[in-house]
Amino acid sequence: MYKKFALIALIAAVVVGFFYFDLNTYLTLDGMKASLANFQASIAENPLLSIGIFFALYVAVTALSLPGAAILTLAAGALFGLLQGLIIVSFASSLGATLAFLVARFILRDTVRQRFGDKLKRIDEGVEKQGAFYLFTLRLLPVFPFFLINLLMGLTSIKTRTFYWVSQVGMLAGTVVYVNAGTQLAQIESLSGILSPGLILSFILLGIFPWIAKGIVAVVNGRRVYKEYKKPAKFDRNLVVIGAGAGGLVTSYIGAAVKAKVTLVEAGEMGGDCLNYGCVPSKAIIKTAKVAQQMRNAEKYGLNNITPTFSFKAVMQRVHDVIAAIAPNDSVERYTELGVDVVKGYARILDPWTVEIQRNDGEKQTLTTKNIVIATGASPFVPPLPGIEQSGYLTSDTLWSHFGQLEDAPKRLIVLGGGPIGCELAQAFSRLGSEVTQVELAERLMGREDQEVAEFAETVLTESGVNVLTQHKALRFEQHEGERVLIVEHEGKEISLAYDEVIIAVGRKARLNGFGLEELGIQFDRTIETDEYLQTLYPNIFAAGDVVGPYQFTHVAAHQAWYAAVNALFGSFKKFKVDYRVIPWTTFIDPEVARVGLSESDAKEQGIEVEVTRYEFEELDRAIAESAGKGFIKVLTPPGKDKILGVTIVSEHAGDLIAEFVLAMKHGLGLNKILGTIHAYPTWAEGAKYTAGNWKRAHQPERLLRWVEKFHTWRRG
Repeated sequence: MYKKFALIALIAAVVVGFFYFDLNTYLTLDGMKASLANFQASIAENPLLSIGIFFALYVAVTALSLPGAAILTLAAGALFGLLQGLIIVSFASSLGATLAFLVARFILRDTVRQRFGDKLKRIDEGVEKQGAFYLFTLRLLPVFPFFLINLLMGLTSIKTRTFYWVSQVGMLAGTVVYVNAGTQLAQIESLSGILSPGLILSFILLGIFPWIAKGIVAVVNGRRVYKEYKKPAKFDRNLVVIGAGAGGLVTSYIGAAVKAKVTLVEAGEMGGDCLNYGCVPSKAIIKTAKVAQQMRNAEKYGLNNITPTFSFKAVMQRVHDVIAAIAPNDSVERYTELGVDVVKGYARILDPWTVEIQRNDGEKQTLTTKNIVIATGASPFVPPLPGIEQSGYLTSDTLWSHFGQLEDAPKRLIVLGGGPIGCELAQAFSRLGSEVTQVELAERLMGREDQEVAEFAETVLTESGVNVLTQHKALRFEQHEGERVLIVEHEGKEISLAYDEVIIAVGRKARLNGFGLEELGIQFDRTIETDEYLQTLYPNIFAAGDVVGPYQFTHVAAHQAWYAAVNALFGSFKKFKVDYRVIPWTTFIDPEVARVGLSESDAKEQGIEVEVTRYEFEELDRAIAESAGKGFIKVLTPPGKDKILGVTIVSEHAGDLIAEFVLAMKHGLGLNKILGTIHAYPTWAEGAKYTAGNWKRAHQPERLLRWVEKFHTWRRG
């Protein structure tokens, strides 16, 4: 900090001295003309020293962002001629610009990052990809003040050497114009005479040229990618969508809505994982488990506690009934009525415009299509633990059908994994009578959330009867005297955990194999590589949902689907970059955990200074009335400002309550707007208003209120 203040003081002293001693008068057109003869005489006496002094002066003026760089450029032409003047100014201007860039980075960057870390991060991501290109374009356009470009670029993550060489090349065209004009300094009446409208237009065209060139390069690259394939003269479809989960369904729906000819290919169940194995069945079982828990704790509501009696098979049948009730919304019949050609079978991409479908009825169908969207989803990841194939393991894909055959809940159940899926299933089945042991490798559950949220989750799971084992590493599966066991390691010791059923819930992996991606050279590691428009290596092949990431949520898949559909069908006119700025998610344990934006942990890791405002639900009238006061709302804002950077809600209905904050963040509404919004009483939603009130109370104008108090005292006489 001392070094920063010292540098600021030095720069301030130089700038003040520059104007105090009227040195700026030499850097005007009239001043330069008046002194030209003296300067030329000095150069004639000692040319090398004069060049050195001029070079140093130019560097200093540029580095300090002082007015006069344009005059010095003219002077270089008048004093040294076109070639020598061009060389001097080209290197001096680039060096001075780089020094200004470094000064801005040293003095301002940390402060700006603290206040605008989230925005700067997004800018840095763009700079990392195409920073040199954008800087080069700006350097070609004299309508943008170069000193401002120097300072702003210093706040980004662009490398110093990149900034220097791009500036060296990019400023060359403008430098030539000014140095050449300086060779005729006596005829110049004003700076505006140099940049005539025609010349300015030429510079603008020059600045636009890289964008035109970029478009040409994109076309050339596209042709290079497609060169091995013959494009059909006409197409059977505008769009073929592979996968009928959330991403594929929404993509198909949008395509059909805008009257495109769309084929949707799905080998398994319509609705994908969410309807059949994930969101829907898990929420159905969670509701049943919650009711069972409420019966055990009925005294909270003035009733007698009762131990619920039930048929586990009936519970599982309800889960399947719920799936069946929702299934028509995602059915073949509905989408056929919407105008989508639904084909049940396995799709394989033969070339960028051809899809082969091995239909479930045994027939083979080949379609040509203008565009393809890959939305094949994800499947549970099964770790390669020794003995796992003999363990009888279940996943979220298989447990529903397996448990549906059981008369009773499994007596001893191990849930391997401490993420959202693992936590939800562990709590639910524990409440339904299983002895659940949850095994997690990390030091805490729900690693994406703040420490206090993880501790809260562990507490409520423990209260529900779950034996939570964090920092336990699964080593292998074994069988001891006919009994299945999981061997885990904790603090260097092996522990044997016997079980009747084990659920693997350690994450999900994208479904990428068997669709022809490898043969086409479409790059993927854990997910398919796409650009910001969801285009793959081939501009007409898009991907959406879990196969893309970065979030494996149903609502994100649906969000991406809009971009995939619109960019595929109308991208030749206008393409849209996927917007990931405000993504909410919810873990449906009881009470729920919902979040959007930054957490405190995120802010700390990213070096973003935040202010935390809390509201405890134990103070909310509706929560008290329902004997459900556990939980809180936590809102992160910049210090002293009401802009919402992130929200975490732990409570009943947290997944619903987060929507108000998502809307506010999406449209730039702060806590003051939430405070000024009428919320019905008594509702859970009032928690948002009271959180905003806590923020307002912490920022009330104390000095003004003291004067108001005096005013009221005076009014009372």
